[in-house]
Amino acid sequence: MSDDTTIFEQIIAGEIPSYTVYEDETTYAFLDANPLAPGHTLVIPKHPYERLNDMPADEAGEIFGIISDIAPAVEAAVGADASTVAVNNGEEAGQEVPHVHWHIIPRFADDNVGPIHRLFDGAELADDEMEEIAADIRSNQ
Repeated sequence: MSDDTTIFEQIIAGEIPSYTVYEDETTYAFLDANPLAPGHTLVIPKHPYERLNDMPADEAGEIFGIISDIAPAVEAAVGADASTVAVNNGEEAGQEVPHVHWHIIPRFADDNVGPIHRLFDGAELADDEMEEIAADIRSNQ
């Protein structure tokens, strides 16, 4: 395979072993090799879309439907109280592999990780700024 082939493409092709938890024609899910918690699972499309923005909406919806089945199975397998489901969409957001992927990270009452809001200091915006941003988002859909 070329140098442009991602590690995820190599895993899908069977060139790199993985602990597979789900596979169908379009989706592949496996345990993260560097887990943040026991059972940390990655769910990826088999097509190498770099970012969520590159993925057709119907495929993203299909994968999220699969995630909604896998997440409770992950929680049950490791006795987790909950899970965080997240996607780092772009390098600046922390995406390390240029192939869109969702993390299912089991969460436990005593894990002391806290909510995703702890990642940010927060932004204080005036009402007019909020309305302008909302309007820009609506116009860019």
